[in-house]
Amino acid sequence: MTLLLDTHTLLWAIGAPTRLGNAAKAAIEDPTTRLVVSAVSPWEMSIKHARGRLPHAELALSNWEAILGRLGAEALAIEAEHAILAGRLNWDHRDPFDRMLAAQSVLLGARLVTDDRAFRNAPGVATLW
Repeated sequence: MTLLLDTHTLLWAIGAPTRLGNAAKAAIEDPTTRLVVSAVSPWEMSIKHARGRLPHAELALSNWEAILGRLGAEALAIEAEHAILAGRLNWDHRDPFDRMLAAQSVLLGARLVTDDRAFRNAPGVATLW
């Protein structure tokens, strides 16, 4: 199974694992699960940190490769096909970070690990929490 971690899921997995849903926590900790983290996550974290909304994000951003290694996660680049689908999704949701995660989830065939209810209406996106 391939799981794509939403940004908040990544932050909770590394800093507050008790906030994760039981199914999400078990799947993330399962060594047979393929974990991927989109490049959209450090982008989102950087912007929110600069605006004062994620004060503790600097530690994760400064140690990005080590964080991914500790989780056993792979970095997922943003490709043109991801961007095209993100813009074309028939989904009434404007957040560009969420749209990118939805598109990558669909194209990768990965379940998106998220507690964000907005993804319930995302076309073709399977979630796990």
